Amino acid sequence: MTNTNEKEELSDAELLRYSRQIMLPKFDVDGQLALANASVLIIGLGGLGSPVAMYLASAGVGHLYLADDDVVDVSNLQRQIVHRESSLSESKVNSAERTLNDLNPNIQISKITRRLKGASLVDAIQQVDLVLDCSDNFSTRFDVNHACVKQKKPLVSGAAIRMEGQVSVFDSRSEDSPCYQCLFPDSSEDEELSCSESGVMAPLVGIIGSMQAMEAIKILSNFGQPVVGRLFMLDAMSMEWRALKLKKDPNCVCCS
Repeated sequence: MTNTNEKEELSDAELLRYSRQIMLPKFDVDGQLALANASVLIIGLGGLGSPVAMYLASAGVGHLYLADDDVVDVSNLQRQIVHRESSLSESKVNSAERTLNDLNPNIQISKITRRLKGASLVDAIQQVDLVLDCSDNFSTRFDVNHACVKQKKPLVSGAAIRMEGQVSVFDSRSEDSPCYQCLFPDSSEDEELSCSESGVMAPLVGIIGSMQAMEAIKILSNFGQPVVGRLFMLDAMSMEWRALKLKKDPNCVCCS
């Protein structure tokens, strides 16, 4: 996406605010400028979207598009750390905006309080450089993946349930990158496998969401090696990680 208002240098206040990142070798001022000029779409402001949004805001990603059609419920507060007791019954997008503005008033926030699908999903993804799927159902994940593949936008995907979580990056800008549907070819997965039905431990979504934020920062700033083509799975009961290499499915109905 072309940014017509691209920032060419950082102010003294920004240099101070982001100094701990700027001092990192190979990140430097150029990496911070890349974040300042970047835009991302965060789909879902629940357990995963909360740490994703907070870390990207505090790290200085210039424009956050927040999408969620739900309101804050008391059962959310156990793990959805972007929301507060005072936000009960309020739109999650509005609640998150207030918290993020308190963290970093220098970023731009666009709010989407409807469920993205069809043309509205395509339009939202066209506006950004990267998408973070923090949703909690397979139908949304497949829709988001399909739109990202068609528009060649990198997708950072995360999921967490009970005591298990997973993170991967799908980047259709690369010809050999698999997509989400290469990993899960059957779109009829169990839609009932949700936190409300199965439960989830609060810190688990923080771990997975933080990893999603890290991968987004790496891609946006061209810093480090994103986990494209790899799936990281966490069993939090034993705190054991597994990493799998993913291959593009030549018969994938989405990306082949």
